[in-house]
Amino acid sequence: IEKIVGKRLGQDVTEEEEEDWSQYGKEGEVGLLTDAYLKVESLAEQVLAKDPNNAMVAQLAPHLSGVLQAMEGGQTNGLLDTLKHIQVILEDVKNRIEAENPGKALNSFGAILQNTPKSARAIYGRARSLDRLAEMERSNSRLEQAIVTYRGVLDLADEDPTLVPLPLLRMAAETCVDRLIFRGFFGKAVRIQQRLLQRFPDDLKLRNKMGVTFLLMNQGSAAKEIFEAVLQKWPDDGFAQVHYGFILKTTYNNNTGGAFYMQKGIESEAEGTSDGRFYFHLGDALQREGKTIEAYQIYDRAVEKGLFFSRYQRSLYNVDRLSSQPFWTLEQTTYQVSFRKLEENWKAIRDEGVALLALPPQDGFRPESENLQEIGDWKQFELFSRGRKITANCIKAPITCLLIENFPAAAGCKRGQVKFSVMHPHTHVYAHTGPTNCRLRAHLGLVVPDGLRLRVGTEVTSWQEGKIFIFDDSWEHEVWHEGDSYRLVLIVDVWHPELTEEERNTLVPI
Repeated sequence: IEKIVGKRLGQDVTEEEEEDWSQYGKEGEVGLLTDAYLKVESLAEQVLAKDPNNAMVAQLAPHLSGVLQAMEGGQTNGLLDTLKHIQVILEDVKNRIEAENPGKALNSFGAILQNTPKSARAIYGRARSLDRLAEMERSNSRLEQAIVTYRGVLDLADEDPTLVPLPLLRMAAETCVDRLIFRGFFGKAVRIQQRLLQRFPDDLKLRNKMGVTFLLMNQGSAAKEIFEAVLQKWPDDGFAQVHYGFILKTTYNNNTGGAFYMQKGIESEAEGTSDGRFYFHLGDALQREGKTIEAYQIYDRAVEKGLFFSRYQRSLYNVDRLSSQPFWTLEQTTYQVSFRKLEENWKAIRDEGVALLALPPQDGFRPESENLQEIGDWKQFELFSRGRKITANCIKAPITCLLIENFPAAAGCKRGQVKFSVMHPHTHVYAHTGPTNCRLRAHLGLVVPDGLRLRVGTEVTSWQEGKIFIFDDSWEHEVWHEGDSYRLVLIVDVWHPELTEEERNTLVPI
């Protein structure tokens, strides 16, 4: 480990020494020790990037030397515990250093770079200082300075690979990618990831991370190619399996293939697979394949893991303290006055909705866009979305929109919509749940034929013309239209009454 610790203190490492280290990357116990050692190595790099003469790293050097000597001699007993103990110490040192004044650190690294402009550690330290300042100041311009500086470490490595130790290069690149994604610069993040993969072509985690970046860019086909390639080389990788299945289901509507891979990935219990989105879509795929019992087993497992509130309430964007039940009375919502006003004007609202049905497709109702219907015809005409009025549509329904504008809990509901919904005969809407428990959903019946059913959880109801019922759409619900003429309702989402004003103002729109 003198080679490794020596490198920490400013010495370079030869290719032969790198090859010597590679022998420890074996499977089994030595592989576990190697992984633990690499975590310690990474932490030491981070500490020394901030404090090149850190005394604690110097004190730990003999202990790390002993670890490596024992590994070389095949004496592995107790080494994992030793490495974990060292990791805890270094994490504490790192956290204490980061809590210090980043402005002072920025000046210190600037002074170093004046004398040694090609010091990779000083460039990285400057980037970290800018990063910390950006966080403290909540400054995007600072953050973008940090991104440019992180990229400077990569540029230096391209110029002369011997100047940048590989662990430091990787830390700089991965942090740069994280910050680019935070800023929404996905294309630039992918380019950094591609540069990293040129240096680490067989790194599974890097390939998986690039696949996730493509998903964040809504480029499902590109992400699919990444995960397919990963699974060809590492067929049992649970992270790739669950993401590949997610793409098959959500992008390609392949429920069978999606369920197969998501289930394999979840069962692997690999890091990154215990995510509510995967349980949500695995169960949904199974339900659509008619495997209801298996779907609820998946949902129940997610409940045990704390990912869902219950097998029926499976929303993913939640405020945990909010009370919940399938159906609510008007009085329970506290918005009964505004809801009664809608009921009093239901005929005028109905007339506007019926008139909209005569508009050409490009100006009128649009097909439901979430792939929720198994059969039939289901369309909507939005008036408000994510707390904003859609002016072009409200011009065509002025009475309805004026009523909603005078209903703040609906007009300002950033996690909901107000829309006319038309459903034609012989339509079945799959069992599904809404995205959030932060809203309640009201339906005002406008044109209601026979043969209609709505199930929420285990309770079933239907519509009445001129009457409102309210349900929590974070609960599983399903619709059947077995009548002979269209059903027209006004859907009004409102804030959950237990949300504070601050929460309503700060929650991210959905």
